[in-house]
This record gives sequence, structure tokens and C-alpha cells, in this order.
Amino acid sequence: MCTIKQLKLDMITWRHHIHAHPETAFEETNTTKFIIEKLKSFGINELYTEFAPTGVVGIIKGNKDGRWIALRADIDALDIIEENKISYCSTIPGKMHACGHDGHTATLLGTAKYLSEHRDFAGTVVVIFQPAEENEGGARVMVENGLFERFPIEAVYGIHNQPNMQLNHFYVTHGPMMASYDVFEIKITGVGAHAAAPHLSKDTILTATQIVNGLQSIVSRNADPLSSLVVSVTQIHSGDTWNVIPQQAVIRGTVRTFDAQVQDMAENRIKQIATGIASTFEAKAEVDYQRRYPATINHAKQAEIAIKAAQNVVGETNVIIDPTPSMGAEDFAFMLKKIPGAYVWLGAGQGANLHNPAYNFNDEVLTTGVEYFIEIVKQELGK
Repeated sequence: MCTIKQLKLDMITWRHHIHAHPETAFEETNTTKFIIEKLKSFGINELYTEFAPTGVVGIIKGNKDGRWIALRADIDALDIIEENKISYCSTIPGKMHACGHDGHTATLLGTAKYLSEHRDFAGTVVVIFQPAEENEGGARVMVENGLFERFPIEAVYGIHNQPNMQLNHFYVTHGPMMASYDVFEIKITGVGAHAAAPHLSKDTILTATQIVNGLQSIVSRNADPLSSLVVSVTQIHSGDTWNVIPQQAVIRGTVRTFDAQVQDMAENRIKQIATGIASTFEAKAEVDYQRRYPATINHAKQAEIAIKAAQNVVGETNVIIDPTPSMGAEDFAFMLKKIPGAYVWLGAGQGANLHNPAYNFNDEVLTTGVEYFIEIVKQELGK
């Protein structure tokens, strides 16, 4: 029977293999095959793949009956060209594990192997290897396909590495950890004209710039100063040449908050500002507003369990309680909206930030992650 420390070399090998063979959202076919092969080699044969186009769920039963809990890892990569010069660099052009999901997957595989050999707990642990965290909401798909109806899971726990946070320190809040993620697209239609005769146009570029200016007032004049809200315009597309005022323009952007009422307000104001300003300039604006991810909000009881587990692993002084939340987003939120649970950050020390072409997961946090998950099992299911 292996110890957690003895798992480290295996986990590094698995992580490097996954890093070298990145697959993006809902294309993680080979990654899933690799996970299934490993789980079966551990003696975990109750496996399910029907909850998402890719991904896998494994069932690990303890020596005694009891409650069910789940541990989750995301498995997908990003469409980024890797700049690292390492022996296990991405072999897939234009794709890389720039967010550490290779490390999360290796951590949960290590946890699964340990639990398969140490079943001295009362209950069942469900290991969820979830696809498509980046942009496509793989957690939402698994929830909608009945993951939590199929199994009587009472709590779910997730973990994410965080570069440039203190190495092997845990960070956990009793409430919001990460913001919601909404996107909007504003299509503006006017009347095109020769640039020398602007009076014959209904100028979409002028309209678009005024809309962008108007959107800035949502945070400064509509949101409570004590509320967290970000409205960012990230794209403007219009025109093809120097001497034509274009007939169409497109504005795209994102909205982030922790509060559903603030989210409602922001959506309504974007629509009002866009259509109102367009009307003023005799153009037309159509707004497509999509709520991609809800806010990631920990449940208080499970946050306390997570804090206790983390303290048992790294000591009380190395667990940062109620840190400042991130305005980034995470689709683990869909699981937390369905059942209780907690999401924590694990500091990975100095290095390139997430989603950077020079990012690389720090292997030194692999065993810390496994120890944390094992402590969660002990806290929830005991012996």
C-alpha cells in the first residue's frame, strides 16, 4: 500500500504526460482514456462517462456504509501557444495546459489511488474528472445531465492552484470565492455612407463609441459603491476601409459580480444604454446578453470543513481565511448551486500567472493537494 509521499513521482509522471498532450473543451478524449486506464489500474472499476461528452466519474466505496461526498478536478486545456522550454512541453500546436488542470487531474488521480488502497472510511467518495471548465461550462453540463440525481452526493469539494500566492498555503472563504461570468454582444445597424458625406450616414462608429462611454456609467453611477461589479468592453469591430462610414458595428464585453441583483441591474442597464444611445443617433442596437457562469459561493459549513482539513495539512498559520475574492470565474459554481460544497485555492509560489504562455504547474503542490483531499474525506466520512 502506497503512502501519499510515495505517490509524488507517479503524480509528476502523470501530470507531465497530460501536460504534453493537452485537449480543450469537450475534446478531452485521450485525456479521459488516460484517466480511465489509471483508475482501472487502481482497482476502481465503477466508472461512468455519460454525464458529459468527455470526462469520467469514479466511485470509491469505504469499508463501511455511510454518506456520499465528491471531489472534483477539471481536465481541459486552453487555446494558447506554449512558450516553456521543458521536456514535457505541449505536443499539440496552439494548445497548452495554461491553467494547471493537468496538475488538478494528477492530484485527483493520486487521491483516487490512495483511497482505493486505504478504504478505512464510512461512506462513498465520488471522484469527478470534469471536462470543459474553460468557457464551455462542463460542470453545468454534468449537473444538467443528472450527476447529482444519479448519486446521493451530499457535498462536493474543489481545489485550484494559484501562482504568486504563498507556496503550500490554502485560501478559503465562507462565501464568495469567484465572480459570475456574463458576456454581451451589441450589434449596431445604421446607414453607411462615403466618408466625405457623413451627413448621409447614420454613423455606427460614432454610436458605438458613445455606447462604450455610456457603459462606464453602470459601475460608477448605478452600482452601490460597496458592491463588486466589473463591466469591461473587450472588442469593437467595424469598418473595412478609410473612406467609408460602415453600416454595422459590434461591441463585445464581459460583466462580473458576486450578487444576483447587481447582475440583473447590469444586464438591464446595458440594454437600456445601448438601445437608448443608438436611438439618439438614429441607429438600431440589438443586445445579446448571456449568463455563462454563476458566482462561486462556498457554503459556510463546508468552508469550515475545508478550513479544518487544510489546517491539519499545512498548519493554522498557513491557511488564509476569507481572502479577497477574485473577479475571475469558475464553473464549479454550477455544482455549488446544486449541492453544498467548498472551493479552495492552493498557493503555488512564484511563477507565470494562469492563462500565460509561460505558465507551468508547480509539482511541489501535488502531495499537498492529495493530503487536503484525504483530510476532507476524514472530516466528512471519518473512519
